[in-house]
Amino acid sequence: MLTSGAKTHRTCATSLAALLLLSCIFEIVAARAVEEDTGVGPPPALAPGQPPPLPKPGPLAEPRLSTQVGFPTVLTNYAISPSTLRPARVALGQKLFFEPRLSGDGTVACATCHDPARAFTDGRPASVGIHGRVGQRNAPTVLNALYSKTQFWDGRVNTLEQQAALPITNPSEMGSASIGDAVSGIADDKDYQTQFMQAFGRDVNEQDMLSAIAAYERTLASFDSPFDHFIAGDANAISDSAKRGWELFNTKARCQLCHALTDNQLDTTLFMDNDFHNIGIGILRHHVAPLAQQAERELAQGRLAAIDTAAITSEMSVLGRFLVTRKQSDIASFKTPGLRNVLVTGPYFHDGSMQTLWDVMDHYNKGDGITNPWLDKDMQPLALTEPEIDDVVAFLASLTSPQYKVIGDQEYARQLALSKVSRTQRDTARAFGPKPKQPDPPPF
Repeated sequence: MLTSGAKTHRTCATSLAALLLLSCIFEIVAARAVEEDTGVGPPPALAPGQPPPLPKPGPLAEPRLSTQVGFPTVLTNYAISPSTLRPARVALGQKLFFEPRLSGDGTVACATCHDPARAFTDGRPASVGIHGRVGQRNAPTVLNALYSKTQFWDGRVNTLEQQAALPITNPSEMGSASIGDAVSGIADDKDYQTQFMQAFGRDVNEQDMLSAIAAYERTLASFDSPFDHFIAGDANAISDSAKRGWELFNTKARCQLCHALTDNQLDTTLFMDNDFHNIGIGILRHHVAPLAQQAERELAQGRLAAIDTAAITSEMSVLGRFLVTRKQSDIASFKTPGLRNVLVTGPYFHDGSMQTLWDVMDHYNKGDGITNPWLDKDMQPLALTEPEIDDVVAFLASLTSPQYKVIGDQEYARQLALSKVSRTQRDTARAFGPKPKQPDPPPF
């Protein structure tokens, strides 16, 4: 017969064993979750005609908090009308963001190209949409899109509401015949009827659907990175290499000429200039001048649907901002992206042509654009040494928000290993040589 003390001892031992077992189970489940979807490196290849798998909402899809270190309160209040961020509207928008019934065949959603597990990108050089159709452009992150004055790589719209609409009807993206058709796919759903009424006081409709998606996207502000903690006063938050990289970023590497709001003032917030630049991407692979003449003939200026289709489905995509403005100076110019979470949002540039941040730095280091008459005036050889390139990459890695730390560490290791065996953009002679004379633009 057990004494009272013995019973107590056995009960405590049993409870401890149960707690240890649960702890092990949680660790195994967490490990499996990482193995199943790490978000590191290229996503799995798709069979011809196959759309990507539909991401599922999870913790990484949740709205971000304003308590993040580095969160720009004043700028955010300027960018967002408080009435758009009512909880019911945000919740509805988050649900719609993952809704495949908005696409032409029920297989593709906004999240297909903007997967929260990949920092709201898709990891592909060019996005894949309905029926496995491959577009011409890399999917930019939605994180911090609320701060951009224009949307898309060519800035063809100004608001997130407009941005939400165009992919729904683009034949290579979500492929609905119209916004009305997309709405009809959810109009009879009782849950949506209730949520629209709670959020807007009206039945399911086109305008409120787009407003809800935009409201959700405006909650995706991403800060709180090691660099933010460094700027806030924690000298040990980033490595010495990253500190040297931050100095180079604003001096010898000339990154601040585009990745800052002004040329002469440090930008520790968004790392973009809300402008468009030709940095030499894609020029050698396309006959740009004939494409510009084709665009002038075939696309009426201001016809947004035609511009959107050309940008995503045709070779005219390489023309960038020119598709919108028809200014020769805008040929092959694309929007400066922000740099937050850049480590986990590759591949890089508007066409996804660079696989690693070392490739990106090699491209800039040689001042690429020998045969490019429209090359931005700030592009020139940088003469960065290998250790200096490593330092700039270390700084860029320090802009990773905590939700993506594990993925970021793995992606940094992957890119570093790849950079040791493949540097397709490196050209040391050009990097340390004079800037070549640019050719004159061809006559139009």
